[in-house]
Amino acid sequence: MITDNQMNILLVNAAFEMVTGFSQEEVRGQNPRILQSGKQDALFYTHLWNTIKTKGAWQGEIWNKRKNGDIYPELLSISSVVNDLGEITHFLGVFSDIFREKVVEKELEELTITDHLTSIGNRNSFNESLNNLINVSKQNEYKHAVLFIDLDRFKQINESIGNDGGDLILTEVANRINRIVQRKDIFARYGGDEFLLTLNNIHHQKEAAYYAKEITKLLNKPFYINSDEIYITSSIGISFYPQDGISAERLIHKADKAMYFAKQNGRNQYAFYFEELESDSKRLLLLESELRKAIQKKEFTIYYQPKVSIEKQEIIGVEALVRWQNEKLGFVSPGEFIPYAEDAGLIIPLSEVIIEKVCLDIIDWRNKGILNLLVSINIASLHFQQDDFIERINSILMQYNCSPRQLELEVTERTIMNDTEGIVEKLIKLKNMGFKLSIDDFGTGYSSLSYLNRFPLNYLKIDGSFIKQITSLKDKQAIVDCIILLAHRLHIKVVAEGVETKEQVKLLKEMDCDIIQGYYYSRPIPSKELLDFFELWEIHQKERNVL
Repeated sequence: MITDNQMNILLVNAAFEMVTGFSQEEVRGQNPRILQSGKQDALFYTHLWNTIKTKGAWQGEIWNKRKNGDIYPELLSISSVVNDLGEITHFLGVFSDIFREKVVEKELEELTITDHLTSIGNRNSFNESLNNLINVSKQNEYKHAVLFIDLDRFKQINESIGNDGGDLILTEVANRINRIVQRKDIFARYGGDEFLLTLNNIHHQKEAAYYAKEITKLLNKPFYINSDEIYITSSIGISFYPQDGISAERLIHKADKAMYFAKQNGRNQYAFYFEELESDSKRLLLLESELRKAIQKKEFTIYYQPKVSIEKQEIIGVEALVRWQNEKLGFVSPGEFIPYAEDAGLIIPLSEVIIEKVCLDIIDWRNKGILNLLVSINIASLHFQQDDFIERINSILMQYNCSPRQLELEVTERTIMNDTEGIVEKLIKLKNMGFKLSIDDFGTGYSSLSYLNRFPLNYLKIDGSFIKQITSLKDKQAIVDCIILLAHRLHIKVVAEGVETKEQVKLLKEMDCDIIQGYYYSRPIPSKELLDFFELWEIHQKERNVL
């Protein structure tokens, strides 16, 4: 656009006509203010023209109006044209329509603050919003709670139903929690299967506890993914402003520590932050570092617990149990490092190290004349669900020249109840290869005895929590009796684990239980002591026969 020094339009080009919708004939002699949108006030234009008068030019973004009334953003440059005397004779305006650039800019801004999968806030927006809330709260005595929500064992679920199924669950999790989030609260997906919720201006811990319980209830309801019924649980950690921190970073950190405490104490629950968790946090960091090193260096020892035929009083096999003694951490309980290995994605390499260690012991026993001892190995759910599980375990056995016929694979009932058809096919292949198959910790999951006839099982292990109470609680005794009876009808032998007393042995024998395992006969012992145990057992057996 070219105007005279009185701002009367003299000339516009074809691009002007296309962008604004005005023809040259319509605007000639008019003032450019016919394009004003009203989005800029008089002060804006005063500043614009003062800049032109002092500097000879102005450039910036401005909103103008098309002939049809639509407003649009443009990048505008206005320059004054002077004659030889330095007098302004004309003004030259050059602009470009930046509507598309603005749209892209807005979309990029949305991407920086919104989680693309769930459409709720993301990590960046949560941190910024929480810090803004804290800055405002410094002027008053408001208190806030930060809830760190982590889905339990989500990696295993994701691998079993696929990434698309996992994304559907994450989206539904966000939707369910959003139902109880108030407008003043801040809710975001922090990353992966982690969500954060800030409860604004609460007064008591019980208010935060109420929301944590509600979230737990919402997430305990089944998720329906591709006609499959999926159940998940969550662990929730809670920190408070200002007592636990006065920055978003500290509050999130402490809520995270509380969440891990909830996870370590059984999952599917919530926990509040307390100071002692910091020392536990340092231990967790050291645990992960040392566990990774131990797996690489195979620094584990295998202990074996004998399994005894209750009728013949013969040792019919042993169960392999892993132990870990670390230079920095000392003895680390399997109850601590195995669940951590599952959460940290280390359970598969750890399981394969255990299988290798067992194979080495079998070779050692073979050299010492023990040829056909059946060794049972616990197989983690995530390990068993891998598509190449059979190929990998077979590769290890071939490497050490071990036969599948010497191994019994123990899987939990939760494992075999996921993807039932696929599990049955895998179990049949393993049994045809020569492996013995056992369902471990029976009674603690959610399967039914009616399903057992679908699986090619050799053994069923009744969980020790039932055995512990069979001499004191009639209902536990009835359950164990029923399990044994029905298992035998399905031609499955029953193993009672956790047997500790003579009274338990007597009662299990009356119930026709097949095999007993527990401290009554032996604690888990290292391989080098196992041969001595066998010799002593044989001696005692001969003495019993003489008597």
